[in-house]
Amino acid sequence: MACTAIWTSVQERLLEKLDPDTYERYLAGVIPLSFNADKNLFKLGVLNEFVALWLDSNYKEIISEVLGDVLEKRVSICFEPGHKAASSVALPSTPKKVAQDTKPATADDKFTYKYRPDFTFDSFIVGNNNRICHAAALAVCENPGKAYNPLFIYGGVGLGKTHLLQAIANEVLQRRQRAKIKYLTSEEFVNLYVEAMQKKSLPQFRRQLRGLDMLVIDDVQFFEGKVGSSEEFFHTFNTLHNTHKQIVLASDRDPQDISGLEQRLVSRFEWGLSAEILPPDLETRVAILKKKQEKQKIKIADEILFLIANRIQSNIRNLESALTKLIMNISAFGSEMTKDRAAELLRDKFDNESTKLLSIEHIQRKVAEFYDIRLADMTSKKRPQNIAGPRMIAMYLSRMLTNNSLPAIGDTFNRNHATILHAVNTVEKKMEKDEQYKQNVGQLSRQLSR
Repeated sequence: MACTAIWTSVQERLLEKLDPDTYERYLAGVIPLSFNADKNLFKLGVLNEFVALWLDSNYKEIISEVLGDVLEKRVSICFEPGHKAASSVALPSTPKKVAQDTKPATADDKFTYKYRPDFTFDSFIVGNNNRICHAAALAVCENPGKAYNPLFIYGGVGLGKTHLLQAIANEVLQRRQRAKIKYLTSEEFVNLYVEAMQKKSLPQFRRQLRGLDMLVIDDVQFFEGKVGSSEEFFHTFNTLHNTHKQIVLASDRDPQDISGLEQRLVSRFEWGLSAEILPPDLETRVAILKKKQEKQKIKIADEILFLIANRIQSNIRNLESALTKLIMNISAFGSEMTKDRAAELLRDKFDNESTKLLSIEHIQRKVAEFYDIRLADMTSKKRPQNIAGPRMIAMYLSRMLTNNSLPAIGDTFNRNHATILHAVNTVEKKMEKDEQYKQNVGQLSRQLSR
């Protein structure tokens, strides 16, 4: 059977499994390229690298499954970018430079875009941990309000979310200097909303925000429990989205993982694309350090950069802070920086890092000991309360004390990510009602953080 005929059969089955909108949005533009029967490899053509990454992360499994059913054997697939025939896929290509407007923006000072000029795409180090987020951010710059609206970026503290958000705003402003862009943290949004209520200037507040071309909100998780400002943001979101204005959001967790947030607001966040930034791998951490010291007159030896990158894995801020400390020491004392000297100067940072890099297995062991159950119960299917309760606490602590994603935690407990999310929410609600339970969880957290 020719690869085109094979793919036609696959398309028919995919249409049965997926809703029409999902198929049209993500898979309609995929084209068959070749099928190597000897290697059992089916090659599919897509528009660009980001489409390839996106489909590989989200639809590879179901396509492989359907292809296997059609051919009645296990088949591997790969996506090859650069095929214009796939242009109907609703995932945009890499940005091209466009003509810039020249007239500067005019706005109230409170609504003038605040930015860090060093937070650009050029200064952002791309690695396996953030490649999809970076590609999606570039796509937004190419087609604001059309590509991914909203774009929701989430991940742990100090992984580059704010850098990427401001890089988007900087890039769009370079292309369209008259664009009305506002960058706010959720706390700043709340403060402006409260101030507008106090001064009875809500209509002006709404006009200014809802008249933007792009609204960028950082630290969305702090909308938790803030009913009035969440309501205001909900209506602002709807107005901007309905007029095809771009919304970019960032949080320390997945939208579904933000407890205390109205479900209708969470559902809005999921209208576009949610992408996670993970902690950088060793190569990316070294690249970040080298990029950071490019602007420094004092240079640190590669072996010391690798020492820092090996010992500090949790986030980028700690990496950069360690490098700055060494540079300041050399500048102040003029002495040569050796590997041993660097290790001594950074001992406190390395010790703190060791605390942060808890393993899920260690958390499981400590919780099992605390509640006098077997370690194997943490991954078993047993569901009596004396086992299920401690297991949920271990899931909660794994989420709170490590940088692992929900799916990664789920794998360690032999559960799916939805089960982990349910456990986190259950533990949080029980801590609000049961003081002794809260003390036990707190005691475990302190023991694990030592």
